[in-house]
Order: sequence, then C-alpha cells, then structure tokens
Amino acid sequence: MEKTVAFAKKIWCVKKQFVLLLTPLIFLPVLFLLPLKEGKCLYVVLLMAMYWCTEALPLAVTSLLPVVLFPFLGVLSSSKVCPQYFLDTNFLFLSGLIMASAIEEWNLHRRIALKILLITGVQPARLILGMMLTTAFLSMWLSNTASTAMMLPIVNALLLSLFGNKEASKEPGQLSEVTSDEPNQNKICSVSSEIQQLSLEETTFLNGRPDAANKKKEGEYQKRVWKGFLIAVPYAASIGGTATLTGTAPNLILIGQLKSVFPGCDVVNFGSWFLFACPLMLLFLILGWLWIALFHGCFTLRVRKKKVEEEAESRVKLVIQEDYKRLGPMQFAEGAVAFFFFMFAALLFTRDPKFVPGWSKFFEKGYVTDATTAVTIVTMLFFFPSQKPSFKWWFDFKAPNNPIKPLMSWKRTQETVPWNIILLLGGGFAMARGCEESGLSIWLGSRLQPLQNVPPPAAVLLITVVIAMFTEFASNTATIIIFLPVLAELAVRLQVNPLYLMIPGTVGCSYAFMLPVSTPPNSIAFSSGLLMVKDMVKTGVVMNIIGVLTLSLAMNTWAFYIFDLSTYPDWAKNHINSNGNTSLVDIVNATFSPANVTL
Repeated sequence: MEKTVAFAKKIWCVKKQFVLLLTPLIFLPVLFLLPLKEGKCLYVVLLMAMYWCTEALPLAVTSLLPVVLFPFLGVLSSSKVCPQYFLDTNFLFLSGLIMASAIEEWNLHRRIALKILLITGVQPARLILGMMLTTAFLSMWLSNTASTAMMLPIVNALLLSLFGNKEASKEPGQLSEVTSDEPNQNKICSVSSEIQQLSLEETTFLNGRPDAANKKKEGEYQKRVWKGFLIAVPYAASIGGTATLTGTAPNLILIGQLKSVFPGCDVVNFGSWFLFACPLMLLFLILGWLWIALFHGCFTLRVRKKKVEEEAESRVKLVIQEDYKRLGPMQFAEGAVAFFFFMFAALLFTRDPKFVPGWSKFFEKGYVTDATTAVTIVTMLFFFPSQKPSFKWWFDFKAPNNPIKPLMSWKRTQETVPWNIILLLGGGFAMARGCEESGLSIWLGSRLQPLQNVPPPAAVLLITVVIAMFTEFASNTATIIIFLPVLAELAVRLQVNPLYLMIPGTVGCSYAFMLPVSTPPNSIAFSSGLLMVKDMVKTGVVMNIIGVLTLSLAMNTWAFYIFDLSTYPDWAKNHINSNGNTSLVDIVNATFSPANVTL
C-alpha cells in the first residue's frame, strides 16, 4: 500500500508532463472525424483549451501555439498568424497598462482610495461600501489583481483598529504584511498599538457584563465582519473591471474578435461600452454590497450605538485620516498624472460615443481608433517632466544640472506591464482567425441547429450561466477565447444581433466568485488565512445569481438602445467568408440544405 501511495505521489508530481504528452494523443481522432481543414483547426483549439484549463504550460506559452501549429498543419500561414499578436486592440490594452503603471508609480491610487473612504464613513456596512466603490473604480483602470493587492492591506489595518489584533480573529500567517513596523509605500503604514487595539474586555461588553458566552458571540461576529471585508474587495475588483474596455482582458478580446469575424462592426468602442457597462457595474455593486453586508452581519438596527462601537469607529476614521495626511499635499507629478488620466478617459469616451457625434468626425473615417487616442496620451508620459519646471533654473548657473525625470520611464514599463497578457490576447485573436479561415466557425454553426428555437432572452440567460460556471475553474481570458466564436455562430443561426449573445458571454466570464482559484483577486483574499472555501462558496453563489440576473436585465433594457440590438445588422449579414465571395449566412444556410447535411 505504501508503495502505491508513493508511486501515486510521483505521478502527481509529473501530472503536467502527462497532460502535455497525452492530450495530443487523446484528441488525435478529431483529425479524422471532421473535414480535413476544420478538423486540424479544432484539434489545435482543443489542445490549447486543455492546456489553458490545466495550465500544463504557462498561459502565455500556450497562446503561442498557433504560431507553430497553424502553419505546420496547413490551417493558416505564418504571415497571417503572427500579425494577430499585435492588433490595434493590443495597443489599446498596452496603453491602459502603462497609464495604470504611472498611477501606481506616483501613488495617485492611494490618494483616491483614502479620500473615498473618508467620504463614505466608517460604520462597518458603509466602510464595506467605501471599500467596494474604491476597489471597483481602481479596477476600471488598473488590473483587478493590482487593485486587490493594494486594497487588502488597507482593509486589514482598518479592521485591526476596529476590532483589535485578537487571536480569536487571526489565523496563522494572517495579516503578516500589515503588522510589520517597516513602512512601505505600497501598503498602509502600520499604526500604533494604542490606536490599533481595543482590549478584549472593552469589545466583549454586552449589557455591561462580560462572560464567556458573550465573548464567544462577539468573537464570531467579528470573524463574520472580517470575512465580509476580505470577500468584498476581490468581488468588487472583478465587477469593476467590466466597466471599461481596458479594465479586463475579456473585454478587449471581444473587440478583437468582432474585428476579425465581423469587420464591419463599429458599434462597440470605449464610449458605447462605458455607457452600457458602467450602470450595470454600479447596479451589481450596490446589490452585491447589500448581500455581503447582510450575510456577514454588518448592518445594525440599533438607533443608538454603544460607546465601545463609537470609539472603535472613531479610531478607524483616525487611521484613515492619519494615513491620508502622511501623503502630504499633492505633488506636481501626481497632479500631472491625474490630468493625463482624465484626458485618457475623456478622449476615449468622446471619440465616438454614438449617441452624439464624437471628435473623430474631424478625421478620415476609420483612421482614428481608441488605440490611436490611448497611445497618444501615454506617449506624453515619457517626456512630460515629473517636477515643476522653473524658469529661474535657466538663469541660475549655480543650480545643479540634473536631467529632467519624466513621469514614466521605459525601464519602469518593462518591469510593471504584464506582457504575458498581451500574448494571451494575441493567442485568442490568432485562434479566432484560424477558426474563420479554416471554416471551423461555419462547421460549429451547423451543429447549433437544435438551439434555433430557443428564445433569445433565454439564450442570453443560459449563456451567462454556462460561462459563469465554466470560468470558476478556468481563466476568464481562456474561457472567452473558447466561447466567443461559438456565440458568434449561434447568433447567426438565431438571426439575432451577434452582440446580443457575445456581450453577456464576455461580461459573464468575469463573474467568478465561488472559488479561490477562480481569479487571482480571489486567491489573494483567500491567502489571508481567515477565509475558507465554504465562505467563498456561500457568498459567491448568490453573487453569481445576482450577476446573471442583472446582466440579463441590462441586455434586455438599455443595451438594446445603445447597441441597437433589436435589429439584425448589415455588418452581420454582409460578413464575407475566407473565400471572399459568399456571406456567412449563405454558407450556413447551404450547410443545412438537404444536399449538404452530413450524418
């Protein structure tokens, strides 16, 4: 028995190598069961999907497989595959990452976060709302992971001030990053023990008399509230990232695949997406806050607070105020980054908002895109000075002649930009191009005939549920890369606007709340040591339901007017296939004619 267990452990140690070797063999029959070119493309898609889901190879490395496999298998030439890795959508995403890096470089995000917390107040339910609003706003522009990593130390420091550093609320290894006395500009400064801690006797007084039962009850309450705070931050990061095109990778993958599959579609851009997704994000955020605060006992029905509660909340407010004061007055560099950040968002929003003419009408149609706008702004960061220019310096010959330091340096960009995500986006675009060129998209569409009779609103609900469940176990980027081509073909079969199915699929893959492994923000919160898997499942399953219902509401109300979803658009009807002479609808209809049915 011991030898069997030891051997099983060895197998587990090399599980990734087994997946790498066995997956190509398992999927080999696909090459012979399908038409030649479609089978080869599907083989590559299944291979990449398996590697993405199991992470047998790093996600970015798996994304490079089309460069190798498509040319060797005769699906797509290398000259057509490689350009997919740096489309105009990738430049938009890269620009967003550089802007986020500049915001972090000059600590503007901390100033924004602490200011919002000062405005929202320090009562537990209001503090959770402040945390969620702050995290969601930051996540619209920074990565979800960076927003969570920045906010959780602030959360922990505030909770230490609210409840004290009691062993009842602390698990081994928990809060080690915030209890250190060493200052760190990326984390909230540690506060003195006099301000941090409330004595156990103070916090366990109920009705003026402490006893063991009340101490236990108070300890359980504090744990619930602490868990509520820890869970709220990663959930808000995932929700906030959906509000802007640059907020999360799946949004940009949608844009890239629309340009690849439906080149005539110009409906979705930064402005129109923001008009649709920002109200949805706010609605989901408020409903999510109500659920988290209620489930974790953060609301109180008492009109009059206890003295201990008032003291605790005043200490939390003091912590926020002291940390905000430590930032000092806004520096010239912070103000400059804030200005460029505002210009970045404003110009992207107003380029072509659809409901009114945008400033892009002054240029040749189709020449100026969101990527052009974004790259223009971030380029300025690399030469705009980080210190206020002084005219006296030119006439003071004794002044030091130091080089002007810009707001951003390329070295900083290299260190902070997650280049692997750029490759991941490119891999998705290459896969979509391969599906289109090989005819695999048409073949998939021909197998979706049973769904023709499904009402479109029901299809939206079903798609959101399936993708939200799938993304609990797989990367949201990999999930949307796999599903979007299928959703495009399903829309053609249903004769509905492709955006009606592709948008909820894109947003739904960001609604992963149930498991620690679902998203990096969930993993960061889980690593605190206080949360258990069942805590995330209990809270997350209701969050998933709320997300699915609010998304379905949005798609069937204001999204109809923003994206004109009530019509089957010309850009979908007139889509040209790889042969350049037949529309996609004609091909799909021909596939279902009696002479072309394959049993």
